[in-house]
Amino acid sequence: MELRQRLRLLSVTIAATPLVLAGCTADRLPGARQANTAPPQLTVTPGDHAGDVPVSAEVGATVKDGKITSVRLTDDKGAQVPAEPREDGSSWVPAKPLQNLRTYTAEVTATGGKGRTTTQRTTFRTMAKPGNRQAVTTVLNFAADQTYGTAMPVVVTFDPAIPKEARADVQRRLFVKTDPPQPGTWSWLDDGKQVEYRAPDFWKPGTKISVRSALEGLPIGKDAIGDADRSGTSKIGRQVSLDIDNATKQMAVYRDGKLLRKIPVSLGKPSTPSSSGTMVVMEKFDYTTFNTMGDPNGGYIVDVEDAQRLTNGGEFIHAAPWSVGDQGNTNVSHGCTNVSNENADWLMGITQVGDLVTVKGTEVALDPGNGWTAWNVGWDEFAKGSALAVPVGLRPTVTATPHPGAVAGGSAPAPTRSNSGG
Repeated sequence: MELRQRLRLLSVTIAATPLVLAGCTADRLPGARQANTAPPQLTVTPGDHAGDVPVSAEVGATVKDGKITSVRLTDDKGAQVPAEPREDGSSWVPAKPLQNLRTYTAEVTATGGKGRTTTQRTTFRTMAKPGNRQAVTTVLNFAADQTYGTAMPVVVTFDPAIPKEARADVQRRLFVKTDPPQPGTWSWLDDGKQVEYRAPDFWKPGTKISVRSALEGLPIGKDAIGDADRSGTSKIGRQVSLDIDNATKQMAVYRDGKLLRKIPVSLGKPSTPSSSGTMVVMEKFDYTTFNTMGDPNGGYIVDVEDAQRLTNGGEFIHAAPWSVGDQGNTNVSHGCTNVSNENADWLMGITQVGDLVTVKGTEVALDPGNGWTAWNVGWDEFAKGSALAVPVGLRPTVTATPHPGAVAGGSAPAPTRSNSGG
């Protein structure tokens, strides 16, 4: 009996042994070893020996089974070209446009599992100057070394307008960095003549904003090309906002959410009404001249002091000593906000370009693009104007303040819906 039991135990052990060996053998299969240690697969653009490459070119790289660990771009004299990666890592953007009719070499390295690397080198040549292509004139309304208000949008204008099918390519070449981070999005006007950038909330005082409109040499549609590479870095100053109410003919001036002063105003008379809406201070002039001789409703030339532009169409806040008797009770202007000399001078010392200005209760609504109108719509409507996907989590901060427009970092007041200076 004891012998039979030992034989049965031995047979079970022998039968089980091949299963154990098979399991060990599977770990050593050539295919399994290869899957664990295979080098990453790398694709780089522009392709090797590519020619006629735009000077706006970026070094693109896609990798499978690894990640990009090194990118180096050099010109045909061996000098390294400074570049930095996009946030999504899809490409490396040269710090300046490449030069026409030059040869460049990109060397990209990717690292995969167990430290295996793949390096790919590609050499390409840039195109000649545009030739018959029309240059799109661009203007970046964000200067360097300035202090802007908390509602300052980044604005780029185009002439001629950008067609809808080309807007995504253009938008991808518009860069905004904020420190501390406060992400936003671009939004296009329907006519394609202007694109504006803002965050869901007003900028926080002290924020540094760096902007680059990297459009030089960028193919735009079939027949056009970008004209220039423009950039600027500036900071956000103290929070100031102006509320103008046609019903009371008063302007309330806030700083950091606190009321500083109420100022009597005279707005546009019924035949030339001021626009109701949410806008920002665009320019400031100690002295300027309004000339409306070419306007059917105008016909005057007048010198004014302490003028602050609100719209492209010519609506300003400015000193108007001739209407002091009407300020606070009657609208007599050609669309501007008239204040006394004393109040206009005081305002010039308080405001910054980019400060929020809200006008309500007049006969007409502010037209989109008549000035910098990024805050004249709510966030959801603004984000719809982006030609690229907007991060789902990018939302305004919900505040319970009685005057949200007067608090930096908070959301905008609900929007209310061109005239020449006067």
